[in-house]
Amino acid sequence: MLYIKRDIDGRLLRVEATAFDDMTGELPDDDSEVRAWLAAQDSLAHLRQSDLEMVRVLEDLINALIDKGVLRITDLPDSAQAKLAGRSRARNALGSTRLLVDDDDTGVI
Repeated sequence: MLYIKRDIDGRLLRVEATAFDDMTGELPDDDSEVRAWLAAQDSLAHLRQSDLEMVRVLEDLINALIDKGVLRITDLPDSAQAKLAGRSRARNALGSTRLLVDDDDTGVI
C-alpha cells in the first residue's frame, strides 16, 4: 500500500511508502495512476540530472570559445559573467580536494 496526497482537483501530488502527516489517501502499489506518477517522477529526476550535466557542457563550451578568441567574457550579459565567475571561484576553492572529484565532476571517486 502506498500513501498519497492529492490536490483539490484530485491530481496526485505526492506518493510515499510510509504514512505522512498531510496525506489524503492510500492506493495499492500496482495502481495504474501510481505507476504513471512514479514513472513521471523518474523522468523528471533524469531530466534534472541531465540539466546538471548540460550546465557543465555549456560551461566548457563557453570556456573553449573564450580560449579560442571567438567570444569574450564581456560579450556575455553581466548576470552570465557573474555566474561563470562564481562557478570558477567554486572550482578554484576545491583546490587540493579536487582529486576527490572525478573528471566529469559528477561525484566522488
